Amino acid sequence: MKSPRNKTINISVEDGREYLDRCVRLDRPADINDILDKTILGDTFGVMPLLPREFADLIIVDPPYNLDKNFGGNKFKSSDNEEYTRYTEQWLDLIEPLLKPDGTLYVCCDWRSGMVIGNLLEKRFKVQNRITWQREKGRGAKSNWKNGMEDIWFVTKSNRYTFNPDAVKLRRKVIAPYRKDGEPKDWEQTENGNFRNTCPSNFWDDISIPYWSMPENTAHPTQKPEKLLAKLILASSNEGSVVFDPFLGSGSTSVTAKKLGRHYVGIEQSEQYCVWAEKRLDLAVTDKRIQGFEDGVFWERNTRPVKK
Repeated sequence: MKSPRNKTINISVEDGREYLDRCVRLDRPADINDILDKTILGDTFGVMPLLPREFADLIIVDPPYNLDKNFGGNKFKSSDNEEYTRYTEQWLDLIEPLLKPDGTLYVCCDWRSGMVIGNLLEKRFKVQNRITWQREKGRGAKSNWKNGMEDIWFVTKSNRYTFNPDAVKLRRKVIAPYRKDGEPKDWEQTENGNFRNTCPSNFWDDISIPYWSMPENTAHPTQKPEKLLAKLILASSNEGSVVFDPFLGSGSTSVTAKKLGRHYVGIEQSEQYCVWAEKRLDLAVTDKRIQGFEDGVFWERNTRPVKK
């Protein structure tokens, strides 16, 4: 029995058959109306050739890192850099034609896989930046530093692309407030403390990995936080844009896109993960909250005042 505070979504395929039935299975080329706001059940390498060309405004890719990992019974085995390069080139070949000429691509990676992925992206796209975000937790190591960071490559097809910096400002506490003529300068004084809304940088230390008491949490081994995805989606798309995730997992990209008024398309080969994704999409109809994002700003970790 789960604790009443444990909000982890762990519905089984058997109990979640109604959610699985909502997923699309493609066996022929599709147009945008066939896939818009859908979870596609299938192997992404077989599905992507069936998708319409240049349909996506924003693509967010969270591929298997070059690590041994079990994704719902689908095991990914680590390999040498040469083999991982071939694997990465395979999905890049399929993704590139799906992105609009003015579209944006974000690719998640760790420090090791990032060396391969970054070099390949530079050959195909315009590299705009590399984001580093603090995972907040990780296993200790006796012979190395604990891995507490991950990266996200930010690339575009051209120099014409969407970027909305005002939509992703971070609200930070002001420790030493500066005043001019007795009035706050570039900060806000509230009953809950002093705050400043700052422009986003390429280092994010305000992200919490989903855990058991968060409604977005599932048993997926590498689930990305909705707060992290919200930053990418708000910055690099507009309401009504199409956001595509070819390695959907438990649905975080699609769920966050839906909460933020975007269209979504996701591909996932695990029936279990598809059930969790559709369950979360169902919940997002009535609950559009994103933990750590409120009133149009992102709050530093553990600083948002609790509303009474």
